[in-house]
Amino acid sequence: MKQEADSSCTKKTSIGGQALIEGLMMLGPERKAIASRRPDGQIVTEISDRAPMKGLANIPFVRGSVRLVSQMGVGISALLRSAEIQEEAEAEQDPPPETNSSKIDSWLEKHPKFALWGTVFAGLGFSILLFILVPSLLTDGLKYLSGWQAGSAGKTNLVLSALEGIIRIIIFLSYLWFSSRIKEIRRVWMYHGSEHKTIATYEAGEELTVENVRRHSRFHPRCGTSFMFLVMVVSILVFALVGRHGAVMNVLLRLALLPLVAGISYELIRLAGRFDNPVTRLISLPGLALQRLTTAEPEDAMLEVAISAMQAVIPADPDSDQW
Repeated sequence: MKQEADSSCTKKTSIGGQALIEGLMMLGPERKAIASRRPDGQIVTEISDRAPMKGLANIPFVRGSVRLVSQMGVGISALLRSAEIQEEAEAEQDPPPETNSSKIDSWLEKHPKFALWGTVFAGLGFSILLFILVPSLLTDGLKYLSGWQAGSAGKTNLVLSALEGIIRIIIFLSYLWFSSRIKEIRRVWMYHGSEHKTIATYEAGEELTVENVRRHSRFHPRCGTSFMFLVMVVSILVFALVGRHGAVMNVLLRLALLPLVAGISYELIRLAGRFDNPVTRLISLPGLALQRLTTAEPEDAMLEVAISAMQAVIPADPDSDQW
């Protein structure tokens, strides 16, 4: 039976990461590192400096949305770079044969970032459709089919917002479950697990070796999964404030309120990470449960990649990455 290390830690670090295509990104207070394993087995680690977050990024309830947008930009850039590393390595090993490509294919080959960014924006549009428009339309449909008789405006808005939130959570869980069945996505979840194990090893004050990292849990209380779930819960209360309107207006209002929802959720995550009591453990509990879908036990080769990325961003001053 596999033994996991105790979850106690000597510090709580602000270092975080993101699983990529056959790799990981780690973000420290001073540096960013992208580590990726090429098809030939070589680990490529690219390190760059990070500017400190200033201005709005440090104002409570505002910083959540600011940091979320910043993180999305950094994360998308890292994801695109990890894809490029794999493509470059594959091209070196097996150069593609010359073919008579169409003008569109030729143009996309010369402008690969356009194709990748097009995919990203298509994904964002799909997310808005799946997690905002569809729950809203299903809620209105269920309201109509059930012959709902509205009571007081406040009570009606809260009940319908709760129903919409439950539908959104069901769609989200279903999406994660089906995604975990895809081989390529499962490897991303395995890298996600290696990220958590490596950070936990560092927080425990242990040397970053494969043997030490392997013993730690793949579940971590301060994870983006917890943030995503909190966003869905907080949105139930916030969206209830604006009531229900037409389909287009519902989508626009929810998009407009996302910064507020993200701000509140971010402060709750910071609170849960800073203190350890029954309330903060309750805040972290759903996210930890969701990590059974968004993480998987990694291979040792993945742990090596995570260690490489982690070692590159650990600051010289041990106090500069305190949570």
